[in-house]
Amino acid sequence: MKVDLKVSSNTTRLPKVLVDRLTNPFARFVQVETTAGAMLLLFTLAALVISNSPWAASFEHFWELPVGLTVGPVALVRSLREWINDGLMTLFFFLVALELKREWVLGELSRPRVAALSVAAALGGMLVPAIIYLFFQYAQPGQPGWGTVMATDTAFVIGCLALLGSRIPQSLRMFLLSLAIVDDIGAILVVAIGYSSDIDWLLLALAGLGLVVIGCMSRLGIRGFPLYVLMGGLIWFVVDASGVHATITGVILGLMTPARRWVSDTRLYAILSQVVAHPSDSEGSGGGHTKDRETLKMAEMAARETLSPVERLEMALHPWVGFVIMPLFAFANAGLALSLNHLGGPVTLAVFMGFVLGKPTGVLLFSWLALRLRIAILPPGLSWPLLAGGGLLAGIGFTMALFIADMAFDQSLIDSAKLGIFLASVCSALAGLAVLRWWPARI
Repeated sequence: MKVDLKVSSNTTRLPKVLVDRLTNPFARFVQVETTAGAMLLLFTLAALVISNSPWAASFEHFWELPVGLTVGPVALVRSLREWINDGLMTLFFFLVALELKREWVLGELSRPRVAALSVAAALGGMLVPAIIYLFFQYAQPGQPGWGTVMATDTAFVIGCLALLGSRIPQSLRMFLLSLAIVDDIGAILVVAIGYSSDIDWLLLALAGLGLVVIGCMSRLGIRGFPLYVLMGGLIWFVVDASGVHATITGVILGLMTPARRWVSDTRLYAILSQVVAHPSDSEGSGGGHTKDRETLKMAEMAARETLSPVERLEMALHPWVGFVIMPLFAFANAGLALSLNHLGGPVTLAVFMGFVLGKPTGVLLFSWLALRLRIAILPPGLSWPLLAGGGLLAGIGFTMALFIADMAFDQSLIDSAKLGIFLASVCSALAGLAVLRWWPARI
């Protein structure tokens, strides 16, 4: 019997599913960030409502519950909130570093002068707010909180841009995304350097040796993620014990992750051409060690390795970070007993001015300097009104601001700092949206 082997072109492709729309790395990142921003807002509002309800004390007590293990003289115990802030947030910074590495190697930031604009804007957006904050709080009890006003919240910024739709060019989205990522990296470096104490240099050297081992593993061609996860976990514990904030581990490991794929398209197609669609009757199809099965396994590995480790890890982690870790962080840290007593407080004012005034000033000033010195270029479609609106949106510093504030302020000032963060984020969002909605349209 003769079998017609003619097939339509559709059968040579994978079935179409909803997730196909998210396959582009940047589009997928923005899509997840937009939805994650909504989730973050929802859990923030929930934390605020509960913190101003009769269950406020129980809610706070829950996050302070001790969790951990004690083995003989060794105790690894900390509060539930600390596990979220120190442990789960390491994955957040790991993801941020992965995205930065991918953009530097494969994306828009691979063009040095385009990358220079985002890096310069991010530096200005960190330095100027800190200076303004210190102007209000120098030699005051809130002086250690200068790092609070340095970072931009990626999820909320991308969420605001999503509200504007096609009114803004893709170049502004890329600029703000890159700025926010560099901001986050800078902020965690500030945490590691400025908010670490009693450093054990021997343990830190041991952690450095662990990083060398990971680098050697990569050079040797070890491809399996589980071994890297184990080594990364051990390094995290050593860094944590050294006195340096352990979340820096996520940044370093993310930047060390290879961004180049192992298998090229040419090699993949050559391997796929060897695949036998239907095993012969003599070999059977019920299992066993056959040539066909070995070829299929090789094809499976080749297909997987046509994506770089950076891309595969980013695709796997991004939904978990956006829909679980970030909302959980907001739920644990955004609680605030609203009171008019904090409204005119000096810390609230310093945080507010650092974000609302310092961020756009720093972004615009350092962008202008970078362009003036010819170390950067303005991407097509990106104008000064758009940069002004983007600079205002950069004043949304919610997540990282809460993260640093938790370490920088004592209990007498933390509520004032949180109020300043909330007010600044709302005002920056509204001002940025207004500028981007109306100003470019009138030029």
